[in-house]
Amino acid sequence: MRRKYPPRGRVEEPYKVNLKILASKVRVVGENVEVDVYDIDKALQMARDQGLDLVEISPKADPPVCKIVDYSKFKYDQKKKQKEIKAKASKTVIKEIRFGPNTDDHDFNFKLNHAIGFLKDGSKVKAYVHFRGRTIVYKERGEILLLKFAQALEEYAKVEQLPKLEGKRMFLYLTPKAIKK
Repeated sequence: MRRKYPPRGRVEEPYKVNLKILASKVRVVGENVEVDVYDIDKALQMARDQGLDLVEISPKADPPVCKIVDYSKFKYDQKKKQKEIKAKASKTVIKEIRFGPNTDDHDFNFKLNHAIGFLKDGSKVKAYVHFRGRTIVYKERGEILLLKFAQALEEYAKVEQLPKLEGKRMFLYLTPKAIKK
């Protein structure tokens, strides 16, 4: 048995329109329409009389809900809504700050100020100590450094993950605290 694939380049329509609606009775909604359950032929005739399309909005309802609307405008509005939803979804930004196990106070404070700026902007901060060569023996120094870093940022962020060693790096993840308005 051969499978039927949709033609290339064509996207299958998400809604059934006009004659593609298979239900015998439908609930009709829309402007200038009395909301009620109609026979499919009567509903199609009502749509044609207004010069619009009958679009099946909710196929799982009993009976299916159809709307009398201009289909191309309806599709345009749906795309616009999807775009708006996508734009409102917040994208999490992770900023990295790198330390060495022997980072001195001036460098520490400099990186601390950068981290405060990142957290105020709403970004997450991934601070890590990179151990090079034999410095891996100073794991405790790295952990102390990251804990000191987390403590210094206590009022701006909360710790998402405590210092954890993975390979030659020890990571600490910080998430910004909710900004009080």
